[in-house]
Amino acid sequence: METNQATLPDIKQTVVFDAPIQKVWNTVSTAEGISSWFMPNDFKLEMGYEFHIQSPFGPSPCKVTEIDEPYKLTFKWDTDGWFVSFILKELGDKTEFTLIHGGWKSAEETITKANQKSAIIRETMSQGWTGIMQKLQKVVES
Repeated sequence: METNQATLPDIKQTVVFDAPIQKVWNTVSTAEGISSWFMPNDFKLEMGYEFHIQSPFGPSPCKVTEIDEPYKLTFKWDTDGWFVSFILKELGDKTEFTLIHGGWKSAEETITKANQKSAIIRETMSQGWTGIMQKLQKVVES
């Protein structure tokens, strides 16, 4: 049976931080930095590096797929086709930071680990990212 359901749109959030680009980059591209605002992990800034993020549903396998220091970092997240990108843009002594969480399936498709429909998980995560971005802002602006 074929379904022509469109995939859900990417979660995209942009915030301007009152912090220089290198400080923001160091906070989003190191295991210690990522742990300070997101979740525990064993990340390394290496193309193709496979690491785990300790999510509420258990360890999520991830893989670094793009590095353009200090402007962009992308990794595959978990086993449902997700990717996460951090895009940084220098604005003098401030940094525009964009988070993209993409790779969503159709709204009705179930995300196995959470055992809920994709649309519900996306909405929950979109709200979650808002809080996470606020946490990141506190870390980089401190």
